[in-house]
Amino acid sequence: MIGRLQGTLIAKQAPELVIDVHGVGYEVQMPMTCFYELPEIGQPATLWVHFVVREDAQLLFGFNTLDERALFRLLIKAQGVGPKMALGIMSGMSAPQFVQSVRTGDLTTLVKIPGVGKKTAERLLVEMRDRLKDFRGAEMDTGLPGAAAVTPLNYTDMPPSARDEALSALLALGYKENQAQPILKKVSVEGMSSEELIRAALKAMM
Repeated sequence: MIGRLQGTLIAKQAPELVIDVHGVGYEVQMPMTCFYELPEIGQPATLWVHFVVREDAQLLFGFNTLDERALFRLLIKAQGVGPKMALGIMSGMSAPQFVQSVRTGDLTTLVKIPGVGKKTAERLLVEMRDRLKDFRGAEMDTGLPGAAAVTPLNYTDMPPSARDEALSALLALGYKENQAQPILKKVSVEGMSSEELIRAALKAMM
């Protein structure tokens, strides 16, 4: 079982990264709320990891804190919620935001998450309410930093790499292309990196 990785960040393309640990590169998927906090490539990084073994793959999911990993593990215990959906949920909202949504019965916010229909959202509210009653992550800051307010830019004039990486990340998180493209066009502003574009798009979708 792999529970923690400490090494050098050698590549990142949302929502995936590669961390080098003594010469071994581990591919890790992260929720975007965690991905935003990563250091620059070449810098040291420490990740708390959940290891998933399937017949056709071995997958690593990374988090910056134990609370984030704990929430992920609670989510995948819920009926109908697998690692990919849990990744999408935690990409669209921070741990304390999700806890708050469950405690207040905020069905409207949950159904905006890709792959979470009304029935799944209702089931999440029921199943997670007791599990999250004493979740300490609920005391964390509930705000998500937004993209800087700068001059609007024509979507087609954005650097192709930033636009393409943002679209690829949203598709990997479960959004449909016909959902992602219009939102990316709407939130595009001058000078945005792919991570800033993803952050703004996710915020707009919620």
